[in-house]
Amino acid sequence: MTNVLEKAKAIYDLENYEFEQVGGHDGGRNLVYVCKQKEEKKCVLRISALGDRTMEEYEAETEFVHYLAKNGASVADVIPSRSGKLVERMQVKPSVIGLSEAADGAEGDAECFVSLFAYAKGILLSENGYHYRDGAPLSELFYNMGKTIGAIHRLSKQYRPTHQRQHYFDKYNMEYVDKVIPDAYAELKAAIADRLERFRTLPVDPESYGLVHFDFSDGNYHVDFSDGAITTFDFDNCIYCWYMFDLAHLWTHGVGWCQWMPDGEKRLAYMKEEYFATILEGYRSEATVSEELLEKLPLFIDMVLIEGIVDEFECAAREGEELDPEDVEDYVKCLVEAIPYAGIGVDL
Repeated sequence: MTNVLEKAKAIYDLENYEFEQVGGHDGGRNLVYVCKQKEEKKCVLRISALGDRTMEEYEAETEFVHYLAKNGASVADVIPSRSGKLVERMQVKPSVIGLSEAADGAEGDAECFVSLFAYAKGILLSENGYHYRDGAPLSELFYNMGKTIGAIHRLSKQYRPTHQRQHYFDKYNMEYVDKVIPDAYAELKAAIADRLERFRTLPVDPESYGLVHFDFSDGNYHVDFSDGAITTFDFDNCIYCWYMFDLAHLWTHGVGWCQWMPDGEKRLAYMKEEYFATILEGYRSEATVSEELLEKLPLFIDMVLIEGIVDEFECAAREGEELDPEDVEDYVKCLVEAIPYAGIGVDL
């Protein structure tokens, strides 16, 4: 990896910075480094080398992020290289970046895509033990989450890109599902096929469908504990999809705030009346969402479950391992047995 970092230092004027690798999850897509010159001056270097995305897709992602930042959304902006590029392409030996020769499909050099991002102000909620800032109600966090993703969606509706990302059905179709999920999961695949047919009936007008974050959760934003401001990062999965997906994603990642409640009805009531209602209030301060689509929230939550299941199988494949069924059993149960709201109202 040393030669990649040396090249990056020259390309991005990072010669006087120290590099600290960020630990990734199993099957993660990228190598990420926090670059520090002084404690108050940091940026983030991302190296992508899986070979499953094109230069066009990386350019589309970074173009979108830069557009959002330039137009006032609270996102960690892309920092251009010395040559003014938002994405730099390098050729490196696969072994240098931890890949087998097969990862590149050839015995020669592997293509590597590098981008530099501003460091998001604040810290992860997990780094503060999931305690919110002193003296402020938790509802402030929920409101700001909704407001942050609402601003991204408002700008997305106006966005006219030069480069293109994938659309939802480009990836989430039964041909791909059959490829990544073994036949042993026949019931699951039948349930996914059923949901995909339902998704195809959803409206795709500009108010309902556009470029979304697709992974907006507390692992991909920082909170400034001085004022509660949220800064979003990691648009690596951004895709053309329904705006409701990002809201449904917040639902599935919000269950930790009430999972300690022993009563399923109380958990569901909290999620609807306290958590999600406050998110919607913040969201609507920036963007509109139709009641027709809000009524389909359980269907969009199923869409999130499908994305999570597919991702687990993809990660296992990248690690060269067989997926442990327990890693997806709750999501599978909800889809196969048609349990709504990701099962928050029942004991799975």
